[in-house]
Amino acid sequence: MLDAAAIIAEAEAKVGIADSDVELRPNLEALVASINADARMPPWGEAITHRGLAARTIDRLEGLKWLRDHPEIAEETVVAPVFLTGLPRSGTTAFQYLFDRDARFRMIRTWEGITPSPPPGADPASVVRRKAEEEMRRREAHPKVEGFEALHLHDYDGPEECHAFLEQSYAAAGFNNLLNVPSYFDQLVDEIDFAAAYRIHRRQLQLLQWRTPQPRWALKYPNHVLAMDEILEVYPDARFVMTHRDPVQTLASISKMSLKLREVRTDEPVDPHEVGRQMLHFVQRHIDRILDFAAGPDAGKVVHVDYYRMLEEPVGVMTEVHHGLGVASPREVLEAVADWRRRNPKGARGSNPYALEQFGLNAEAVAEQFGDYMRRFDIPREQAGLARTAA
Repeated sequence: MLDAAAIIAEAEAKVGIADSDVELRPNLEALVASINADARMPPWGEAITHRGLAARTIDRLEGLKWLRDHPEIAEETVVAPVFLTGLPRSGTTAFQYLFDRDARFRMIRTWEGITPSPPPGADPASVVRRKAEEEMRRREAHPKVEGFEALHLHDYDGPEECHAFLEQSYAAAGFNNLLNVPSYFDQLVDEIDFAAAYRIHRRQLQLLQWRTPQPRWALKYPNHVLAMDEILEVYPDARFVMTHRDPVQTLASISKMSLKLREVRTDEPVDPHEVGRQMLHFVQRHIDRILDFAAGPDAGKVVHVDYYRMLEEPVGVMTEVHHGLGVASPREVLEAVADWRRRNPKGARGSNPYALEQFGLNAEAVAEQFGDYMRRFDIPREQAGLARTAA
């Protein structure tokens, strides 16, 4: 059984500072309660999960310690960040890599997500070591998840999503993919204070940019769509770029990824039908938030991207995104985008076959359930969308 108080105490002892972010305790308690009630992990799986939660807590407390010793970090401004988001498995990672061709934007690097301290500007010499450590972790961890390279585009010094930073506040929807925690996920969406979580997120960005050049942040995480109102509360000048892909396909893909991620923490078979039911609910909650935001006063702060056009016309799509964000499209950036796409066609890192039927779901029924979203953003079914790219 996991224990929230023990996780906090372990981190406090390791870092040598008391945890003053007391508003986050209910988040961890909710997550731990759901793990203990629902996750059905053996002791070794619980140990892995404990270590992960303790590590992210240590990261947060190390940030607090830097802030205590260097209070000027709190004065760092995060100007007009761009949040790259969309339904999980809707092409957000590939689009992030296109965005990463542009030196005007700064991404979280993979090694920064996992080892954010010390701030790179305070200890530049540590960067080489931390990159090497992340490369070693990547090589050791990925073979445990069959076909990981095809499942998720990921490089040791590549752009990273915000999952680990949301883990620091125990407010990462991705926990629901790693673990069987359905009650936690609903509590996250309905009750947890996302604004508090994104204040921790901002603090981490302040730490990373301290004493370094400060280009505009571009911050990818599909689950940002759950908290767009709260993101604007913390980052009032933020903008969003949202990818759209057939949600039937994204559901099948996130179901497979969740199945594979859960399998590495247990000796018992994971029921794919249970995963399918949970992921159907998971995607529906994301869609609900997207549609609510699209009907609200800040809808104009989102630039929308057709996933299939992104595959077919990355330069044209990026030009449109730049226009939507109010920035220019330099020739060298567009050439870099085109070059990356040529060198990384769809499927370049292996195939990732999946079928919705494996998860006890019917594609036509799912398409009907998600119909309002598909009509609102003129999203084709996968086969029709890909046929356009092959034409």
